[in-house]
Amino acid sequence: MKKENLIIVVSAPSGVGKTTVIQYLMKQRDNLALSVSATTRAPRYGEKDGVDYYFLSNEEFEEKIKNNEFVEYARVHDDLYGTLYSEINRHLNSEKDLILELDIQGMRSIKNKFPQAVTIFMLPPSLKEMEFRLKNRGTESEEKIQKRLKRAFEEMKVRSEFDYTIVNYEVEQSAKDLNAIIHAEHLKSSRIEINLE
Repeated sequence: MKKENLIIVVSAPSGVGKTTVIQYLMKQRDNLALSVSATTRAPRYGEKDGVDYYFLSNEEFEEKIKNNEFVEYARVHDDLYGTLYSEINRHLNSEKDLILELDIQGMRSIKNKFPQAVTIFMLPPSLKEMEFRLKNRGTESEEKIQKRLKRAFEEMKVRSEFDYTIVNYEVEQSAKDLNAIIHAEHLKSSRIEINLE
């Protein structure tokens, strides 16, 4: 009996806490891998190239676009983000399920190329709570925070395009919810190959 590896796309407005939830779950399970995205944005304090992101210059990113090296890419808040085919291929033959943290455009592109992908949208308890989390992070100006909140409001309108929704009230519970979704997806009969000979 063979189980199909999952491609799991988790999307959320900035500041909802999806990265924290995913990292929490990955400490509980050793059969999960996180896809590393490429970006032109500057590294935040403590972020490492090839671990948190592949940090590329605009020129390097544009070159990879020309060479069709991205499964998906998008401009988000004046920076480019993308998922490299090489990153997906690196994990497809492993024993691990692959998690991708993407925006809505990215989710649509992945779903288009990998229809079997499981898509999850993470919501904040409220926009007020999200604003508090963004300000607490201390990495952006008030203008950028307001831009993100406006975008988050728009993004929440399309959550029905996703297979599942998780409201991130508390990290541990949200990680349990994410784990339950992964477990349920593995139990789908269409995902299990059985040798009847």
